[in-house]
Amino acid sequence: MGWLLDAVPPEYRMYGVLRRYPLALARMARLHVHAEIEAARQGYRTANVDLKDRLPPHAVEAVLDAYRREGPRLVQLEKSITLVEQALLGESFTPRL
Repeated sequence: MGWLLDAVPPEYRMYGVLRRYPLALARMARLHVHAEIEAARQGYRTANVDLKDRLPPHAVEAVLDAYRREGPRLVQLEKSITLVEQALLGESFTPRL
């Protein structure tokens, strides 16, 4: 539960239903992280155009680098949350090589 709560905004902690029902929390966490992934992708695609006249080139590159680092972390987090959600649903995990 704590790990899932760490994956969502802190405000989610005030909803008792999410602490009582791990499956509900897992679902909300998965959807939240998925939205973060989409936002990061959109941000990466538009950063050059949106920021090139407002930030120096090295700062724009640093922003793009932040997106390049954050994207894979978020994708892995979504996969991990999905596995937890599937386990809570009673689905079997079959490791893939």
